Amino acid sequence: MQVKRYLVRCLHRLQKGPGYTYKELLVWYCDNTNTHGPKRIIREGPKKKAAWFVLTLLFASLVFWQWGVFIRTYLTWDVSVSLSVGFKTMDFPAVTICNSSPFQYSKVRHLLKGLDELMEAVLERIVASEPSRANATKALNFTIWNHTPLVLIDERDPHHPVIMDLFADNHNSSASSSPASGRSCNAQGCKVAMRLCSVNGTVCTFRNFTSATQAVTEWYALQATNIFSQVSPGELVKMGYTGEQLILACLFGAEPCSYRNFTSIFHPDYGNCYIFNWGMTEKAVPSSNPGVEFGLKLVLDIGQEDHAPFLTSTAGARLLLHEQRSYPFVKDEGIYAMSGTETSIGVLVDKLQRKGRPYSQCTVNGSDVPVRNLYADYNTTYSIQACIRSCFQDHLIQHCTCGHYLYPLPPGEKYCNNQEFPDWAYCYSELRRSLDQRESCIRMCKESCNDTQYKMTISMADWPSEASEDWIFHVLSQERDQSTNITLSRKGIVKLNIYFQEFNYRTIEESAAYNIVWLLSNLGGQFGFWMGGSVLCLIEFAEIIIDFLWITVIKLVAFSKSLRQRQLQARYAGPPPTVAELVEAHTNFTFQPDAAERGPSPEAYTHEQALPIPGTPPPNYDSLRLQPLDGIESDSDGDAI
Repeated sequence: MQVKRYLVRCLHRLQKGPGYTYKELLVWYCDNTNTHGPKRIIREGPKKKAAWFVLTLLFASLVFWQWGVFIRTYLTWDVSVSLSVGFKTMDFPAVTICNSSPFQYSKVRHLLKGLDELMEAVLERIVASEPSRANATKALNFTIWNHTPLVLIDERDPHHPVIMDLFADNHNSSASSSPASGRSCNAQGCKVAMRLCSVNGTVCTFRNFTSATQAVTEWYALQATNIFSQVSPGELVKMGYTGEQLILACLFGAEPCSYRNFTSIFHPDYGNCYIFNWGMTEKAVPSSNPGVEFGLKLVLDIGQEDHAPFLTSTAGARLLLHEQRSYPFVKDEGIYAMSGTETSIGVLVDKLQRKGRPYSQCTVNGSDVPVRNLYADYNTTYSIQACIRSCFQDHLIQHCTCGHYLYPLPPGEKYCNNQEFPDWAYCYSELRRSLDQRESCIRMCKESCNDTQYKMTISMADWPSEASEDWIFHVLSQERDQSTNITLSRKGIVKLNIYFQEFNYRTIEESAAYNIVWLLSNLGGQFGFWMGGSVLCLIEFAEIIIDFLWITVIKLVAFSKSLRQRQLQARYAGPPPTVAELVEAHTNFTFQPDAAERGPSPEAYTHEQALPIPGTPPPNYDSLRLQPLDGIESDSDGDAI
């Protein structure tokens, strides 16, 4: 009961609010605050009071200005980068090995036969000095050519360029469709371009090249994409190089290994690739010591004699070092190892640790990225490369209704080809050049918060040497082909040494440049320096703000009550009844006041408005009744008590 009574008393006191006005409250605050300036304002004389008022206002403005600067600096979410060096036994990176040629030409010759014949005819037309020298052309498959032909653009007259089809008898001017026979052009006087058109050739664009070599290479790759996109994935794997063909010898540290220790994965650009020490479930292979003797040693045969002549113009091995659980983007991040050489790769490890939101837009696992990861089927971790390629494939499917052969395909979609999607090349080219598409994908994709980078130091030397190549090629030929004759050559052999240079690893970590401790320290320092205040002064200021609010609420409530009373009084036209009239009406039921003094009649009130309630009658005093004196005294005594 005591606690309840105390709480009720506190509530009543709180409802009353401060018992002073705004002016009194302000004077009380200036007189009792621990901040130095306000006290001098109310205690000094008129001149000093004005001076202290100006100084206090000036320094308070400086404090608020400095606070704004520090808060704005804190909200920039800047980071500082710290570099630390550690030493420990590290897991060996995943090593992806690919042949620069994706397929064996002997196995894809039947698919590329028509395209290769057309390519040879194109090269003859380009290098021919006179048109008559290339007229004798055997029967070609112009179905491929009609979709995406190569043209020659004669720009010797910049105001009237002439566009000529390589296999057309008549040369049509770009300004008019009139024939322009009799004109000749070769690669030196003209530019080779690729013509890309939509359905029925209503809208066309030209992709120009500075060199005919680039033009025919890009054109051939585009046509090969159309062919391979119609082949099943299983057949494509069979057309590539097997692990047994590619990997001739393997040694990790002191332990022998073979192609069986590699995981096979099909890459559209490089065919069958093989990854050492890769997978989500397998335990990473540690490296016992730094140095060449404790690394991975490989001898590869790229089989250059069976490369497709037009599909790729590079000979060598493509390799990439990456994390064990990341997808290998060999084309964008890998390096080449040249045939006929021994390539030594020393590895240093850099670990990047980025701050998340709000300091950066990095993501931990990609779950907050609004892009479907098409590489998730490989059971790999998130990367920004996978996000950007998945985003481009989604945009391609939305705009062109088909997916590109170089990227994974979502369920239920088809790869682009000339038969089902005749204008896919034009749509793909326009989307590829679209700046809005690239920017939208970059905005949606985020960097990974934790990343590991492998810095490589590469050195090369001829291998094998002229003095030792005879016996090395004999031994390798015997091991691979069981032949006493040499079946290998310097053109196809690649030797790799991959190892840790040292076990020192660098950790590049981001930390907040301005944390909450920095912010509070600077805010408090400025407040204490200019105003001589502390946290308690801020609490006092908060207290006076609350008191100001209480006074305002009380005044608003009082104003509302007075306004309501004035509205009620305005409902009656005449003055209120006197006490004599109330007494007479209470004792004499036949009493009626004069008509002139009578208030409004009951008919004057509307149906919704209730009739006024008569006033309370005065009490019935017994002023004439006599009472004994002792009773009166006893009552007074009781009152006194």
